[in-house]
Amino acid sequence: MRRNGLDPIEELARARDGEGIVRVETPFGLPAYLVCRKEDVRQVLADPARFSSATPLPGAGQDDVTAGQLIRLDPPDHTRLRRLLTPEFTVRRMNRLEPRITEIVQTALDNLERAGKPADLVAHFALPVPSLVICELLGVPYADRGEFHERAARILDTSLPVDQRVAAQREDHDYMAGLVARARADPGEDMLGMLVREHGDDLTSDELTGIAGLLLLAGHETTANMLGLGTLALLWHPDQLALLREDPELIEPAVEELLRWLSVVQSLPPRTTTTDVEIGGHRVPAGSLVICSIPAANRDPALIDAPETLDITRGTTGHVAFGHGAHHCLGAPLARMELRIALPALLRRFPRLALAGPDERVEFRAFSLVYGVRALQVTW
Repeated sequence: MRRNGLDPIEELARARDGEGIVRVETPFGLPAYLVCRKEDVRQVLADPARFSSATPLPGAGQDDVTAGQLIRLDPPDHTRLRRLLTPEFTVRRMNRLEPRITEIVQTALDNLERAGKPADLVAHFALPVPSLVICELLGVPYADRGEFHERAARILDTSLPVDQRVAAQREDHDYMAGLVARARADPGEDMLGMLVREHGDDLTSDELTGIAGLLLLAGHETTANMLGLGTLALLWHPDQLALLREDPELIEPAVEELLRWLSVVQSLPPRTTTTDVEIGGHRVPAGSLVICSIPAANRDPALIDAPETLDITRGTTGHVAFGHGAHHCLGAPLARMELRIALPALLRRFPRLALAGPDERVEFRAFSLVYGVRALQVTW
């Protein structure tokens, strides 16, 4: 899942445009089939009966840790839990958050400016905005952000030994379990409190812990990396940046194009075939691990013309940056809203925004399951 700057590595494109599916070894040392074409990726993600998300991974046996983790569940368990959460993530419900998100963005911009140039866009803007939003939504103390950011980095870092990543998952579970216990004793007005009040008898504490942990991890990691990487993409494509500055109405298609072109989620959790299947003309035996490459699928020529080109005027393209099927990202409306508010606000506040230093000094999160930049020094 390596990357070359903002682009997927050439081997992914060759695999997609060639056989479409190749054998690889996962970071856990297990063999798997890597699916690279858009239609094949959609086939896998849309069929939980033949491609199960309940895939045992190293560290299995921790049933309490994986309980409530929607991305690792199949129907009917997945259906039951998602039905409880879906009302909280509708576009209408997310729109109610817009004034508060706007405040959070403006405060982060104030802090970035106060830090003085050059300043790290990731530390002062890209990471704080989604972190505070998801903390307030869930009822997680923002003061604890340093700890859960560090744990998230270890969980997602495929270069670390498996036991260290599993230990980080355990630490994260224990932390969230403490929050769930407090919410059960005194439920607040946040989402965790709502789940306790309205569904406390239907959800075990381990399920509540898993749900909250997943939402916290996904809620800040993906959007934070989209904000950092998206800003870098625009700075490296000044023609696209100029278009967005000249016409703020382009922000919606720009967000969709950045989501497609960057594909910060490099792959979704592996599926396990429950029977012999055919993917893109290839037979895959029952019991095989299958991994979907999101960057390869989103740059498939079958999806869109000139897929390697960043073109913010395209609009919606049917990308799979948020997944597809039953596991389509629950928080997609929230992520889109944060990006639509934060990116234009950044460009308005700093009309002369630029990188502070040569391009080659940008350090990417090369081994993270959620791709991004470790830091982004900017000036204005």
